[in-house]
Formats: sequence, C-alpha cells, structure tokens
Amino acid sequence: QVQLVESGGGSVQAGGSLTLSCVASDWSYSQNCMGWFRQTPGNEREAVAHINIGNNNRTFYDRSVRGRFTISKDHTKNAMSLQMNSLTPEDTATYYCAARNGFWCNYLITKALFDYWGQGIQVTVST
Repeated sequence: QVQLVESGGGSVQAGGSLTLSCVASDWSYSQNCMGWFRQTPGNEREAVAHINIGNNNRTFYDRSVRGRFTISKDHTKNAMSLQMNSLTPEDTATYYCAARNGFWCNYLITKALFDYWGQGIQVTVST
C-alpha cells in the first residue's frame, strides 16, 4: 500500500521560512493529485495546497497561504514539497501530506476526497 512520509517540520520565527517534504513509497500512479493539509487542536483538517500530477503541475492554494507558500512535485522520486515563506503564528499547525489516486484536482478540495495520508508533522511559528 502507498505510504507517505513527511519531513522538515520544526520551529521558526515569524517572517521566516520552512520547507516540508513528503516522500511516497509503493507509488505508481501517473495521474493523481497530491496535497498538503493542516490541523490545529479542536478544528477540522483543512486543505492548504494541492498539485496535479500529469496535468501541467497545476497548483491550488488556500487564500490564507496564497502568495507565501509554494507546492511542488519531484517526479523522479515521488516526492512533494511545500515551501513556506513569510510565516506567521497563524500558520502553526500539524501539517499532513495527502494523495488522491486516479483523478486530478480542479480546485482546492476537502480531506474526504484523498486516499492516502502521512503521519503529520508539527510546524510552530513564534513571534
């Protein structure tokens, strides 16, 4: 079964940058959507960014991160990254890597439509 493993989480001061990475194992899909979600205590897991695989790498971003975060895919090793710039304390959350098989994303979609998930990594932004 597909496994997703995140890395790169940690603590950073406001205004700083951090890069999250996700590596997929046992992955052979050529058409899919991968994404990053984040969750804070007591709240739903919400979409942050998606990227289509096999569809010109089209990307989608939540308004809260658009212009600050960049999602990208490394096709050579089934890896995905989220470059986070100009971080604020509101970005503090547990971040999850996710993948959806067989379908591209046409817009930012909810967690219910994704098939595989990583364990999650903590990102903490301090003032």
